[in-house]
Amino acid sequence: MTAKRPPNASSDSGIRRALARARDGKTLDLAEAAILLRARGDDLDALLVHASRVRDAGLEAIGRPGVITYSRKVFIPLTRLCRDRCGYCTFATAPHKLPSAFLSPDEVLEIARQGAAMGCKEALFTLGDRPEDRWHQAREWLDAHGYDDTLSYVRAMAIRVLEETGLLPHLNPGVLTWKDLQRLKPVAPSMGMMLETTSRRLFTEKGEAHYGSPDKDPDVRLRVLEDAGRSSVPFTTGLLIGIGETVEERAESIFAIRRVAREYGGVQEVIVQNFRAKPDTAMRGMPDADLHELAATIAVTRLVLGPKVRVQAPPNLIGEEYALMLRAGIDDWGGVSPLTPDHVNPERPWPQIDDLAARTGAAGFTLRERLTIYPEYVLAGEPWLDPRLREHVAALADPATGLAREDAVLLGRPWQEPDGGLVTGGRADLHTAVDTEGRTGDRRADFDSVYGDWDALRERLPGGRRDGSVRADVREALRQAEADPARLTDEQALTLLDLAGDQSGAGADDAGLDELCRIADGLRREAVGDDVTYVVNRNINFTNVCYTGCRFCAFAQRRTDADAYTLSLSEVADRAQEAWEAGATEVCMQGGIHPDLPGTAYFDIARAVKERCPEIHVHAFSPMEVVNGASRTNLSVEEWLHAAREAGVDSLPGTAAEILDDDVRWVLTKGKLPTREWIEVITTAHRVGIPTTSTMMYGHVDTHEHWVRHIRLIRSIQEETGGFSEFVPLPFVHHSAPIYLAGIARPGPTARENRAVHALARIMLHGAIRNIQCSWVKLGDDLCREVLAGGVNDLGGTLMEETISRMAGSENGSYKTISEIAAMVAPTGRPPRQRTTSYGRPSEERAEAARRSDGVCQSVRGVRFLETPQFGRQPIG
Repeated sequence: MTAKRPPNASSDSGIRRALARARDGKTLDLAEAAILLRARGDDLDALLVHASRVRDAGLEAIGRPGVITYSRKVFIPLTRLCRDRCGYCTFATAPHKLPSAFLSPDEVLEIARQGAAMGCKEALFTLGDRPEDRWHQAREWLDAHGYDDTLSYVRAMAIRVLEETGLLPHLNPGVLTWKDLQRLKPVAPSMGMMLETTSRRLFTEKGEAHYGSPDKDPDVRLRVLEDAGRSSVPFTTGLLIGIGETVEERAESIFAIRRVAREYGGVQEVIVQNFRAKPDTAMRGMPDADLHELAATIAVTRLVLGPKVRVQAPPNLIGEEYALMLRAGIDDWGGVSPLTPDHVNPERPWPQIDDLAARTGAAGFTLRERLTIYPEYVLAGEPWLDPRLREHVAALADPATGLAREDAVLLGRPWQEPDGGLVTGGRADLHTAVDTEGRTGDRRADFDSVYGDWDALRERLPGGRRDGSVRADVREALRQAEADPARLTDEQALTLLDLAGDQSGAGADDAGLDELCRIADGLRREAVGDDVTYVVNRNINFTNVCYTGCRFCAFAQRRTDADAYTLSLSEVADRAQEAWEAGATEVCMQGGIHPDLPGTAYFDIARAVKERCPEIHVHAFSPMEVVNGASRTNLSVEEWLHAAREAGVDSLPGTAAEILDDDVRWVLTKGKLPTREWIEVITTAHRVGIPTTSTMMYGHVDTHEHWVRHIRLIRSIQEETGGFSEFVPLPFVHHSAPIYLAGIARPGPTARENRAVHALARIMLHGAIRNIQCSWVKLGDDLCREVLAGGVNDLGGTLMEETISRMAGSENGSYKTISEIAAMVAPTGRPPRQRTTSYGRPSEERAEAARRSDGVCQSVRGVRFLETPQFGRQPIG
């Protein structure tokens, strides 16, 4: 029987209503959860019954009825130095109390080997947050041993443990950035960080538990959970109760975890841990969290998170109350070590595993060992498990259940790039077949899971225009745009965009829009003259296998999907050579983030093209690909870009920008790089001498305000670096875009909005970026002619094979010949002119080769030519 409920803990009627809703399986709200957290006595008994029922249903649904799991682990305290000052922590200490700032590689491996000899399968790396930021001893140790930072050492030791012992690393290095997660995912099947609490009061008020600890900012820690989900990292988090938070704050923390778990599906377990006061800490006088309070918190966590999330209580912190915690709804005991102590709670030894099994059995359950990565993620495989770890996990996992194999033998295995490299396979003719046969289906088979939870996503939609916002006077905004465009205010820019009206055309001012386009076209004439430029180029998308989860992208496929393909290096080089023979001066190469692709593959692709066509301009690899390559090679972005330039990369496409506002980005994409990382790649490229383009994809879940801020940011980067060659507005193509099929995005911008965006880009970027390009693939000929009359001077390229927009449902073909470009431009009365990537003039040899092929290679067009003295070069098939 549980302890009696204290008087006035909550109103009897309120708790009766909340318990009835829990009994009936109804979703609890925040207030009801807070009420139930106070349950004691008979109310707590009832609460535990309801929580147990939800837990049992979840275990039944995954085929593990009555099974409680644990992980046999060894604890590796890589460093006990930390930049934080948490009031309850005895793990973090000062350098003078340690023999060394970090464990040495030999010490790490000795602990791991002993653990492997005792049957452990998990190596839990625990350490303080970025100690080099606080302690010079940590910085000096890292410098002396050749590591840029603590995470570089973590990564290196994780690889050593994998290769020399076979243990699977679980990394707890504290707060991580999105880029940190990309670096560490290939070396660890799972990672973790306790949320602890979302209480800002405990962080900001002097004397509270997290005061003076920069990494305990609740917003920062929630961002880590979200970034882990976006990166498809199986992630452990949890609550620490009794550190001064209120019951309401505790409930808010549970709901915050639920939101992240629903949206991304990456929270593999939630630990509910009770505070235990420790000597020699600022909180040594605080009372320990009551175990009935812990049981109530576990039960409410189970009810709020539901049956799919695993809930854990550390068995060394609960005294003899094993049965109580099982009744509360846990389904996991966490990591238990037969070798090392709990370095975070050293006064609380682990239970013996046989004793834990007996206590679990006495409560009617069976104890089974799992791996550090939970069974559901083992069985799901990609994108949750990096292919570099596939064999390490497979050696220890039961293929039927995903649990630990009882007969597993711990052996070190090489950590290496997957075998095979770039090999042509799948639907490699998609670049031509997409025009004749189309795509196999309108969506991927994993549509309901790969992009996260669609319903949760709707809650993220950015707000519309500010209610009651005051717009600038239209006439004054137009006068400003013409007289001094650089001083156009954001409000004036928004006023000019509003001339296009809303999605239905309501509020449109066609006369005003015509005037806006006239002003933009005058600025275009002043900046670049009347030529309409284009480049003879070929797009080569070397793979469309990708698990990033961009919700706007219809190009990405799983490796097993019917439309998936990958091109070999020789195939890429063959296509580049065909393009060169057809007069191309550029190849534009981008691809999906294929899990098997090593970070050096990008260099191999560039070299293959340059070896075959030394003079062709390699315009290749988006900022997302740059970060992917840098993460997989463990190079900095700058180091990677230097290596890419040496391999033959001449410029970068400024794609992967979408809208440079994370509130929009995290709706558009599950796992693509944040705005900050995009800016870092672009500005670093400019700094090392690699020019880029700039882009904006608009007309989906964004607003006019986002467009203005995006263009303003592009200008500010250009004023700093001068590295952008052009700006390319890219209207959203909706037809097969997952986010449109899910009913979240609108069907692209209107024709008026397209005119307004291109014109406003010319005005806002005047004096900074000379070239404004339109996409004939996305706009079609008629709209291209309209925007050419409103500030645009460039049509992009002949492309030869445009697959990405065509997979999304664009109906404007995958290439344009020079003749077709000329025909499109002719009604404008302006002269078309072939250019190079850098807007120079191609050599006469290149121009002549392009004229002979009409700017598109024959293999793409499927047309053969016959040249005769009488009729010249004519198509014959």
